Amino acid sequence: MKHKNLIDLEYMTKDELEQTIRMAGVIKQRPDVYSHACEGKIMATLFYEPSTRTQMSFQTAMMRLGGKTIGFDNPMNSSVAKGENLKDTIAVVSGYADIIAMRHPTEGSAKAASLYSSVPLINCGDGGHFHPTQTLTDVVTLNFEKGRLDHLKIGLCGDLLNGRTVHSLIKTMSHYEGNSFVLISTKELTVPDYIKEILEKSHCEYEEVNNLKDAIADLDVLYMTRIQRERFPSEEEYEKQKGVFVLDMDKLKLAKKDMIILHPLPRVDEIAIEVDDDPRACYFKQAEYGMYGRMALIVLLLRAEGSFVFELPDPIVSVQHKCSNPKCITNDPQQFYLPKNFYKKNDRVFCDYCDYEIN
Repeated sequence: MKHKNLIDLEYMTKDELEQTIRMAGVIKQRPDVYSHACEGKIMATLFYEPSTRTQMSFQTAMMRLGGKTIGFDNPMNSSVAKGENLKDTIAVVSGYADIIAMRHPTEGSAKAASLYSSVPLINCGDGGHFHPTQTLTDVVTLNFEKGRLDHLKIGLCGDLLNGRTVHSLIKTMSHYEGNSFVLISTKELTVPDYIKEILEKSHCEYEEVNNLKDAIADLDVLYMTRIQRERFPSEEEYEKQKGVFVLDMDKLKLAKKDMIILHPLPRVDEIAIEVDDDPRACYFKQAEYGMYGRMALIVLLLRAEGSFVFELPDPIVSVQHKCSNPKCITNDPQQFYLPKNFYKKNDRVFCDYCDYEIN
């Protein structure tokens, strides 16, 4: 059987996702049972852009499972600095490791890398596109802190345009009955249209607002995000958005007593330090839950047992199209070898790497 990759949580069924959540809970309660589950196995963590939590979470997860890790956290310390393309790096490293966890700043890079990996590959973030293991972290946290994944009113606040964690979470939670969303952002940073289309197709209620204080009272979950400096084309544009939304104790007094606050971290200035001591603040516990979720994912991908089987849809191969997304991996001259893969959905054509609609 061909190995499995995790490019987007969307390609896991609800049963597969819930199997992963259940295993994460078992590992949290009885870590000794899984302490040798990956003995003799090696994980390569290839991080082409900075990370603290995701990279260390994966490394810790593998070590707690009895495995070992190799990799880099700065591409300039690897052959990438000498001009090595993504295909060659992945082909070589997949000969050394049993599983790869990769973060890359270019959209569609995870899908591209998976084409050349001989072992399971996990997407740890590809630009502003997807971040499926952060979403896994989020749903594991929601499951254990709220006791359910349905009938939740979820507020998402901050950079909803570039926030890959926001996009992935909305997509996943839109599959659960009774969930509704409050999208809190400036008009410049609202969620992309394709996310709104997903909500509408799923018949999920949502509203767009620009004031956190007015929106907080009815929320079951508040998902704060930072304004991401690295996603802005200029410092001036970043400064216009910075500090617009800040969660402080005055606003938190208006919230439900059982609302929980999540944040993918790192935090900059969008959550006041005093909020950390409120019992509703779950973002540090969230990081720990993420480690258990990643432990479960690693075990299941390496075993690929039973019903835990998910596949990407077959792409349409076409040389007549070109992806018009300037951030797409296919527009990186160094990755010239990539096949021109696209897929059709409702008679519209999308790039198979970054999911950008082709005009």
